[in-house]
Amino acid sequence: MAPSTAQRTGRTDTTPAAGVLGRDFLLLLAATLGTFSNYAPLLSVAPLWSAEGGTGNTGVGAATGVTMATTVGVQLFMRRLLARFTLRRILVLGALLLGLPTFAYPVSAGLGWVLAISAVRGVGFGMVAVAGSALVAELVAPGSRGRAVGWYGIAVGLPQVVCLPLGVWAAGHLGFTAVFVAAGALSVLAAPLAAAITVRGDGAAPRGPRVAPADAGRSGATGLSGPFTLLVVAACALGGVTSFLPLALTRPSAAPLALFLLSAAVIAGRWGAGVVNDRIGLGRLLVPGVLACAVGMGGFGAAAVPEGGAPVLAAVAAVVYGAGFGALQNDTLLVMFRRARPGGHGKASTLWNMAYDGGTGIGSLAVGLFSPLLGVGGSFTAAAVLVLLVTHLAVRDARTERAVAAPGAGQEGEGF
Repeated sequence: MAPSTAQRTGRTDTTPAAGVLGRDFLLLLAATLGTFSNYAPLLSVAPLWSAEGGTGNTGVGAATGVTMATTVGVQLFMRRLLARFTLRRILVLGALLLGLPTFAYPVSAGLGWVLAISAVRGVGFGMVAVAGSALVAELVAPGSRGRAVGWYGIAVGLPQVVCLPLGVWAAGHLGFTAVFVAAGALSVLAAPLAAAITVRGDGAAPRGPRVAPADAGRSGATGLSGPFTLLVVAACALGGVTSFLPLALTRPSAAPLALFLLSAAVIAGRWGAGVVNDRIGLGRLLVPGVLACAVGMGGFGAAAVPEGGAPVLAAVAAVVYGAGFGALQNDTLLVMFRRARPGGHGKASTLWNMAYDGGTGIGSLAVGLFSPLLGVGGSFTAAAVLVLLVTHLAVRDARTERAVAAPGAGQEGEGF
């Protein structure tokens, strides 16, 4: 017999979900810090390890490419996993699949070995990313979800700000083995933290007739397509910047500073957006977030000039884009949670993570393909135009969320 909705989400009772200081949500944040402290540094360290084995540039890039490919691949099958396992079990298994293979990297720097380990880790990361963000909606009451998603964004983003550069430094000064052992241990230790989580969820679905929201006439797929598309396009821009900004800003420290500011601004944007979401409602930051992403990408395009680029302009663009993208991440995820019927948080989380991960990879590939024709700066500018083209979706969804929040409107959106 297929498990019930409560069983699939890991719900053990109908006690109302707690706030952002609840024990279970704090356990989730700790587990997320551990798993992402494994994922973030190895984005750079695993390719460097492959280069140590004599792999060329194509093979070096394949290490990250394979990780992201299997990440998106497992997300395509997440519905089947959600039908068989609870979110908590998926998070535990993902933490182990991400962490345990990491200990095997030092065995060989050969390309085949590195790619095989990276592929398994990608499966684990895909499970962690989906289960973690879905558990935010299960563990925290709706009135506090904006701040909860913001704090979850900090737990996701902080390792990328700190551990990404720290991992590269440690590999050069302490050795690759030390980095692999530390990263593997952090993810493995996250597994018992995840296992200790007790998922209470939001309780039973409300009884009686439900007032349909303003967008209930559209199908579930259409209801989620707006925020999904917004995140895909914005993530495409991110993928292009993170991969090619060092080529556009050749002055020492210019690109690292801009990327650091971008990562920090994303964290600040997600946290600030969470506070705004809880106070004034969902969807209010969709339009400002999209516009900030477009302006930031235009700034990157203008900064990518010959003779080393314009580092000050790039730094400003990084802050503007990062803040806008962080706000957009929060608002799109919360809107998708609201539009998911009770029990649909896992599916909404899967789609959101696919948009983020897939968009990042597509953007990196697209800038690589078009930069010979447009130049790196021209490709950044084209990405800014692409972001502007989806502004109408942000306007539409913002209006929909305001209509749903109006007195007498239902608080749960359409299904899938």
